[in-house]
Amino acid sequence: MLKSNVSYSIDKDSFTAGKACAEKAVVDLIETKVAFVFSSVKYNQNKLLEGAKSVLGTAPIIGCTSSGAIIVPDGVVSSESGFAGMLAIGDDETAVGVAGSERGKNPRETGKKVAKEAMAKVGTDKAPAYVYMIASPGEEEEYVKGIEDVVGCVPVFGGSAADDSISGDWKIFTNDKCFSNGVAVAFFYTNKSIRNKYTGAYHETVNSGIVTKLNGRRQLVEIDGKPALNVYAKWTGKKVKDLAGMNLLSASVTEPLGVKDRLGSLIAIRHPMIGNEDLSMNVGNNLAINTAVIQMQASVDELIEATGKTLKNVRTNLPCEAGAYLLIHSGERKLGINERIEEVAERLKKEAKGVPFLTVFTFGEYGTEDHGENTCGRLMLSFTGFGKNK
Repeated sequence: MLKSNVSYSIDKDSFTAGKACAEKAVVDLIETKVAFVFSSVKYNQNKLLEGAKSVLGTAPIIGCTSSGAIIVPDGVVSSESGFAGMLAIGDDETAVGVAGSERGKNPRETGKKVAKEAMAKVGTDKAPAYVYMIASPGEEEEYVKGIEDVVGCVPVFGGSAADDSISGDWKIFTNDKCFSNGVAVAFFYTNKSIRNKYTGAYHETVNSGIVTKLNGRRQLVEIDGKPALNVYAKWTGKKVKDLAGMNLLSASVTEPLGVKDRLGSLIAIRHPMIGNEDLSMNVGNNLAINTAVIQMQASVDELIEATGKTLKNVRTNLPCEAGAYLLIHSGERKLGINERIEEVAERLKKEAKGVPFLTVFTFGEYGTEDHGENTCGRLMLSFTGFGKNK
């Protein structure tokens, strides 16, 4: 039977925080199969890992820095001097292979590399049941392609490393590595049920248009042949001057863009992040020419309510009792919720029904929906439940 524990620390010393988290997380676990670790950018991540490994030994570790806080059953955990949280899972019928690597020359090739290493850690050449991934923001789709080149269309869930100010201070780490630009994966080999719900939980509006010009994959230049920032301002009733630079990032949290997958089952959110002087906008994930973008909408109340509803969806769709929840929540979405983040914690605790859970705030989220393809988005939720039994 799968068992789990969640722990956290706000100790000022990075090593002590890592050790304290591990000591609490492994209580009554016969063998820790994987430890998810999420921490503040204010910590020395190598020291944090040293502290954790002093207790965990060789147990697989995977994690990243979280934007500003984490959430556990006790509530929101944050501190000026740092914070860390750990979700440790034990199960004699589950094997987990963890691997990570810096970007290298080609992210797709690096995705292949870590996939092969993760399988080797378990001693198999077979595809896993599920893949958990952490990448640095910017090239998530390429890492997914590389992983799929090796294992095929296995469900991928997870989120991108984050920091407190979108300044690139994030870190990704495994047992023996810590880096800012790259990818890490955990391959799950198990007969236990795992359920993921991947959603933005926004509403479609009547506003939509065709992407007619891009610069690269993430700079939206024109919608319907018109400057993208002008079109977005008209759709949302905002002034273009109020969307300049990083102002766009916060202004668009409740009114982002969305793209539908090929089946129409999922709307992946595209977060308008930077309003450029040429009236183009930088967005938080890849776009394609001649596809539609839709203006989405949700109030802050709805962003908060969506967390409880999404966790309830995961819980009720598991065919057995949950043994643990790993909850990936957009960091920019948290910025929009702002001082009301405690309301999110209350809803998550209510819907978890006493099952250990750990929430991390990321700069990119991944998942799939209803026989669709693995997808990367921003401003989204990727909530996963691990079943106690089959």
